[in-house]
Amino acid sequence: MAKYVTFFSYTAEAVRGMINHPSDRSEAARQLVESLGGSIESFYWMQGAHDGFLISEIPDGVSGAALAAAVASTGAITNLTTHEIFDHDQQADIMAKAKVALGAYTPPD
Repeated sequence: MAKYVTFFSYTAEAVRGMINHPSDRSEAARQLVESLGGSIESFYWMQGAHDGFLISEIPDGVSGAALAAAVASTGAITNLTTHEIFDHDQQADIMAKAKVALGAYTPPD
């Protein structure tokens, strides 16, 4: 399975709802990811451009896009960004394939 990091921010209305009716948002995220055949590695709150992020394993990019579409459709999340992430061994494979691709590429003059 592919691993993804997803950054998110809540709307003011969603934050107000969480203040008035606290709930375990990591559990909601877990249920969402598991509904797509994946699992959550970690879920964190943060300060800055986003309110939090999660790292998950999801079967494929289509499932990742479905996750983003489902969440975005609720209107509770803004600034949703998902990126596939790679571990050290995968990075070595990426560079090996890039070397092959570079041999086939002609840059513009």
